[in-house]
Amino acid sequence: MTIAYLVNHYPKVSHSFIRREILGLEEAGVQVRRFTLRGADADLPDPQDQAEAEKTEVVLGQGGVRLLLATLGQLLRHPGRWFKAFRTAWAMGQGAPGRILRQMAYLVEACWLADKMDGIQHLHAHFGTNAAAVARLTHILSGVPYSFTVHGPEEFDGPLMLDLPGKIADARYAVAISSFGRSQLMRWTDPKDWGKLLVVRCGVDAIFAKAEAQPLCEEPELSCVARLSGQKGLPLLIEAAALLKRRKVKFRLTVVGDGEMRKEIEQQIADNGLQDYVVITGYLSAEGVRAAVAASRAMVLPSFAEGLPVVIMEALALRTPVIVTQIAGTPELVNNECGWLIPAGAIEPLADAMQAALAAKPETLRAMGEVGRARVLEQHDARRNARALGEAIGAL
Repeated sequence: MTIAYLVNHYPKVSHSFIRREILGLEEAGVQVRRFTLRGADADLPDPQDQAEAEKTEVVLGQGGVRLLLATLGQLLRHPGRWFKAFRTAWAMGQGAPGRILRQMAYLVEACWLADKMDGIQHLHAHFGTNAAAVARLTHILSGVPYSFTVHGPEEFDGPLMLDLPGKIADARYAVAISSFGRSQLMRWTDPKDWGKLLVVRCGVDAIFAKAEAQPLCEEPELSCVARLSGQKGLPLLIEAAALLKRRKVKFRLTVVGDGEMRKEIEQQIADNGLQDYVVITGYLSAEGVRAAVAASRAMVLPSFAEGLPVVIMEALALRTPVIVTQIAGTPELVNNECGWLIPAGAIEPLADAMQAALAAKPETLRAMGEVGRARVLEQHDARRNARALGEAIGAL
C-alpha cells in the first residue's frame, strides 16, 4: 500500500518523531510519499533529516503558476468536487476576511496535492493546523481518505478557530499522542465520532532503545533541550538558575536549541551574571543532543504548554531523569520514580527540583533513569507505534 504524509514544515530539527514514524512504516512494508507545505530548514544538522529533505516534495516550492494551473485543472475536470472544497474552505474561514483568504490559499495548495494522489490510498497529516486543512480539502477533491495527528498545544488553544470538529468529522481517524490529547479532542467531537479518536504515542528510535549505560554522572551538570520559544518557559529556567546561584549551589546548565527568543535569553543570562553557569549551544546533531543529555544529572524542561515532548522520552531512554512541568500528557510518562514533576510557572519549585537533582547520589539518579527507560521502551517504541498507526489506517 502507498500512503502520503503531509506536514507544514518538514524535515525540521524538532520534527524527528515524524521521520521516525515514516521510517517505521517503511520498515513494515508501507510505501510513503512525503509532502511538505514549506521546505526544509537550510541548515539541518542531522544527516537523516538531510536525506529526508531529498525525498520530500514541497508544495509551495512549485511556484504560483503551477499551483494556479492545478487549481484550474481541478475546477474543469471535477467542478462538483471543486465547489464542495471551495465551500468547505469558505466555512473554515468563519467569515473573517483574513482567515478566508488563508483558506483559499490552502485550497490552491490542495488542488496541486490532489493531482499527486494517483496511486495513493491514504493521506496522513501531522498537526491539526494548516496541514490538516489542506489534507481535508485534498480528500474532498480526490476522494482519498485522510487522517491527521494532533500534538498540541496549538490545536487546543483554538479548536474552533481551526475547525477541529469539521476536520474530525471528515477524517477517517484523528490521532492524539496521549490520553490527555484524546480527551481534548473528545471535547470538540460528537460522541458518535469518538471511535475515530485514536492514541498513537510518539516514539524513540533504535539508537535510544539500544543505548548503553554511560558512567554515572558525578559532575553538577544539568541539560535542557528545547526550542527557544515562549511556550518552553526558558526565561523561568534562567530565573531558577539565578536563584541557585544566589543559594551558592555549584552547577552548569547546557541549553541545547535555538529560536526566536535567543537574544532575550542571552541578555537575561548576562543580566544575572550567569555566563559561567549557563551556555546555549544552538542546534546540535542528534548525536550531539544525546551526548549533552547523557552527560547531565537531569534534563530540565519547564514548559508552559505541551503535548507530550519527545525530548522527555529521549532523555529517559538514555537513563537521564527529567525535571518537567505537570501539564498535558507529561504525567502519563513521568512521576517521582523517574523524575520531578513541578507546577508550571513556579520558579522556586523548579529551583528546588534542580537542586535536588544536583544533590542526589549518582546511584539514585541511575535508578530513576532505569525506571524511566523501561517506561519509554514499553510505551514509546517508534517502530511498534508506527505499525499501530499503519494498522489503524489500513496500510498493514
